[in-house]
Amino acid sequence: MMTMQVEPNDEYFMRRAIELAAKAEEEGEVPVGAVVVYNGQVVGEGWNRSIGQHDATAHAEIMALRQAGKVLENYRLIDTTLYVTLEPCPMCAGAMVHSRVGKVVYGADDLKTGAAGSTMNLLSYDGVNHHVEQTSGVLVEECRAQLQAFFKRRRAEKKAAKLLAKQQMANDPLL
Repeated sequence: MMTMQVEPNDEYFMRRAIELAAKAEEEGEVPVGAVVVYNGQVVGEGWNRSIGQHDATAHAEIMALRQAGKVLENYRLIDTTLYVTLEPCPMCAGAMVHSRVGKVVYGADDLKTGAAGSTMNLLSYDGVNHHVEQTSGVLVEECRAQLQAFFKRRRAEKKAAKLLAKQQMANDPLL
């Protein structure tokens, strides 16, 4: 995994991505947020919306890249930096390569589907025509804690629902 040096504004923009991740969580989505920055200005923002939009491609990074492309009036996002709370998956990493993002900065590693070095590295794969610089671990504790709290709560909710269903079956002889 190639890790570049943390820049002075990295934490500032990652905090905005964390705010957007909270927005995803409010909507019942996995809390991942993303921000695209060009010349020190936010040009794209996104948060996970796959469930609500019934769209497997509606990841935070894709949503932010789409908005940035419209704002900059170009699908090529040369010299941009994408900040995201979780290591990009293969789809999002591929989109970053195709859109020529200059750099990605992410918080928490994704040990199951991370495509920036955890399971594979599509951002600097020899066979692609563009390589995306990367910095990992920016505000990693906050990013990881946000995700862990979400999944812990979701597991507890599923366990409670299962228990309630079991109790209802025991109390209703017709079921």
